[in-house]
Amino acid sequence: QVQLQESGPGLVKPSQTLSLTCSVSGASITAGYGCWNWIRQPPGKGLEWMGFICPDGRIRYSPGFRSRTSIGRDTAKNQVTLQLYAMTPEDTAVHYCALYTGQLFSSWGQGTQVTVSS
Repeated sequence: QVQLQESGPGLVKPSQTLSLTCSVSGASITAGYGCWNWIRQPPGKGLEWMGFICPDGRIRYSPGFRSRTSIGRDTAKNQVTLQLYAMTPEDTAVHYCALYTGQLFSSWGQGTQVTVSS
């Protein structure tokens, strides 16, 4: 069973950089299970897809996040990472990592709340 766990700071100041980690168990992030996605949900809004990294290292970003997002991985730790630069209060959201198999999002983390406030 694939399990994902997000971690990171709950509170970030405006203009700072957010760094999140998704720890994966039950599957190798470099094996062919699918691509590892970052998705967020601002309060009162729908889900926003931010980007993904695939087992072969291929990375794609949503156009709305491409200019200030960096997705990476630590294969030794079996972790996927997200950095979001120049945070504003509008970036307040629950952030999720999720595995997309090519047909569906089969596994999700529980999500981590990130609040941007001075």
